[in-house]
Amino acid sequence: MGARRIGLQGGSFDPVHFGHLRAAEEVRERAGLDEVWLVPARVSPFKLRAGTSPGEDRLRMIELAIEGAPALRACTVELEREGPSFTVDTVAELTRRHPDADFTLILGLDAFRDVHGWHRSTDLLSSCDLAVTSRPPDRVAEGPGALASLGLPIAVQEAFWYDDIQACHRHRSGRRLDFHPLTALDISSTTIRRLVREGRSIRFLTERAVADWIAARGLYRD
Repeated sequence: MGARRIGLQGGSFDPVHFGHLRAAEEVRERAGLDEVWLVPARVSPFKLRAGTSPGEDRLRMIELAIEGAPALRACTVELEREGPSFTVDTVAELTRRHPDADFTLILGLDAFRDVHGWHRSTDLLSSCDLAVTSRPPDRVAEGPGALASLGLPIAVQEAFWYDDIQACHRHRSGRRLDFHPLTALDISSTTIRRLVREGRSIRFLTERAVADWIAARGLYRD
């Protein structure tokens, strides 16, 4: 029996919404993953925003959102760790805890364009597969020209080669890189927080149980 293939989708999830959930489900299907784990950050290095909701609230909202979705799971590894949540450390820790799993990092196109600036990016790119998502109007060119079309630094482009047989890019370590266009859902956590602050409805932007938790806890009001 082969290793379990697990997708890792990180973020603040403040709050989790249908855009997050649909992305997880579509990548899971397209990439043939067994599960996708949603990993809320303790402190995101890219979102040192004052007033980020407590980790226990963000975790509970994920748990409520994925009830009835057995292939989606909340992962607490970053909430358990002090300090900024560096992805390379998260992948290393999960690999240590789950030697029977093979991890795929799910990240958006904008994040991938900046991945060379991430903490220990070279180690990260050789530690897991990558599934890069995009939504219309963003489009990623098909085939071997995809990386060049993104305007990535030459050093990043040269770290990958195109596998004609598997129709994907591969890192020099052998790790796989795939691009996945997603359904266009223009939903953001920022918009949800603003609507709550203004006393407006967030129905149909996130699961009803998440909206109820936000109301019960008084999140985003102040």
